[in-house]
Amino acid sequence: MLPDAAPEPAILHCEGLTKVFPDGRKGTIKALDGISLSIKPGMVTGFLGPDGGGKTTFIRLAAGLLAPDAGTIHALGVDVAADPQNVQSRIGYMPQKFGLYEDLTIQENLDLYADLHGISREERADRYPKLMHMTGLGRFTKRLAGRLSGGMKQKLGLACTLVRSPEMLLLDEPTVGVDPLSRRELWEIVHRLVREQGLTVLVSTSYLDEAERCDETVVLFQGKVLAGGAPETISAIARGRSFRVDVGGSIKPRQLQARLAGAEGVVDAALEGRRVRFVTYSDSRPDQSLLGGLTAAPVEPRFEDGFMILLRRAIRTAASEDILKSGAPPASAAAEAPAPGPEQASAAPSALSSPLPEEGDPEIVVEVNDLVKKFGDFYAVNHINFQVRRGEIFGLLGPNGAGKSTTFRMLCGLLPASAGTLGVAGMDLRRARASARQRLGYVAQKFSLYGQLTVRENLDFFAGAYGLRNARKRERMAWAVDQFGLARYIESPSQQLPGGYKQRLAMACALMHEPQVLFLDEPTSGVDPLARRDFWRRITEFSDRGITIIITTHFMEEAEYCDRMVIMVDGEILAAGTPGDIRERAPGVEGREPAIEDAFIAIVEEHRQTASEERSHGE
Repeated sequence: MLPDAAPEPAILHCEGLTKVFPDGRKGTIKALDGISLSIKPGMVTGFLGPDGGGKTTFIRLAAGLLAPDAGTIHALGVDVAADPQNVQSRIGYMPQKFGLYEDLTIQENLDLYADLHGISREERADRYPKLMHMTGLGRFTKRLAGRLSGGMKQKLGLACTLVRSPEMLLLDEPTVGVDPLSRRELWEIVHRLVREQGLTVLVSTSYLDEAERCDETVVLFQGKVLAGGAPETISAIARGRSFRVDVGGSIKPRQLQARLAGAEGVVDAALEGRRVRFVTYSDSRPDQSLLGGLTAAPVEPRFEDGFMILLRRAIRTAASEDILKSGAPPASAAAEAPAPGPEQASAAPSALSSPLPEEGDPEIVVEVNDLVKKFGDFYAVNHINFQVRRGEIFGLLGPNGAGKSTTFRMLCGLLPASAGTLGVAGMDLRRARASARQRLGYVAQKFSLYGQLTVRENLDFFAGAYGLRNARKRERMAWAVDQFGLARYIESPSQQLPGGYKQRLAMACALMHEPQVLFLDEPTSGVDPLARRDFWRRITEFSDRGITIIITTHFMEEAEYCDRMVIMVDGEILAAGTPGDIRERAPGVEGREPAIEDAFIAIVEEHRQTASEERSHGE
């Protein structure tokens, strides 16, 4: 597909497409740098790449919302820059933050967008039932949009985008912050539109597994096309370089993953249950000493393997070029620097907390008993119980609206409980919330620092807020800058940071006062794959040093890093245990071993089916 034109007429074609934005630190930055490609009609084309790769800029140019600074882009046979209105009247566009009106109902939101597009009553009578059936929102038309779960909001946004029948659909990261079941349902809707209506779909995503649901893929890096074609074309790049290791009981899988991720010659390493999957730059196996006597077996490559090889090569090339020009590595090269593995971490003096307890130490740091949170007659959290030990990584999983964030806010002392008891770091949060917060660190679901303040000013503010003064304050600020690689951006406003660096700054501020417990509420939502790898290397290190981590995530592969977890639905805990315990709840999957995502979806669907049957009997 790329860069050659498709043999059949392209529904979208660009030549030398360039877009430049002003940048306070560098003068200007090329979001797109002379790219040329063709998109075939009647299929799904996915755009992937790290933060700043150019995915959103390309989607916005295709939608006629931006004008190129050089080159051309034609969509539906129209020069988009010359006649954007013509294109906009024929496409559907769903941005990352779709503009729903939260004080309006589902029906009222649909009517508003139908009015904006001039949809007649006759067309609505034909279109609405189909949209409600397709998205599963038919029973909730009178519910306010502000009371919908994240997944339901995304489905409503898609329905509003489709109130007219577009010739091409543009989706900019539509599944960010959406649970696995809702993600699967959204993709089923997309493929149904392609299959039944012949619709052309362009979608950007930071989920690499979603690339394998696309017919064609485009990998972008620093505004340029690294590769394109069918997903299996990208996967083939890693053929002969993908391996898997079965981990015994002598080491935690995440510790081996961290060791391999920072090893010479290893491109990438990720968890697969009790196994570690890794990719090498060459087809030779890594040094046996890295594996600690374990055996690496070759496996079939997947899209993620080829993608990471492409990206690591591009980062190294960019770093070399930037050093030659200016003597300083580019921002993206920071992701290439490995975090210390378990051996280095244990050897280095700890700047965080006390060492990990001895094997069998039963010390409980978080204890939740019969916890309840009600809003009026609604139970957001309904009599839940769990314990977390020191140094554990503990996962709170569940679909959107399950009560995870509400539980988090109670555990952090930000929201009072309606009933029950909760103790954190030796403090009773129902009686001493302010005192307990001094022992906790919290990273919110959305970037919550002060965007107009620089990195240095944010660090200074949070250090002061946690009571750090004088030499101790300077020491902790220096630690944060060094530990999270923030020196390059120290005088930059935090709102201008790349997504991965916003995450680093948020974690640095949360750890400034050396908390015993760190709460992370969907910290990797919307963050690119490189930043997620960097994040989990750090979290593994912090856990090995004795910090207790409690995390929510919609990336089920990340749940494999947890020591234990619970799955919440409708404010209740439906499953609890180790990753292995949860996987046992999964149904059989043909051709592969069940994963946590399979178990998660099965548990949620079973609960919803039971609830639906109970409602039917009640009626």
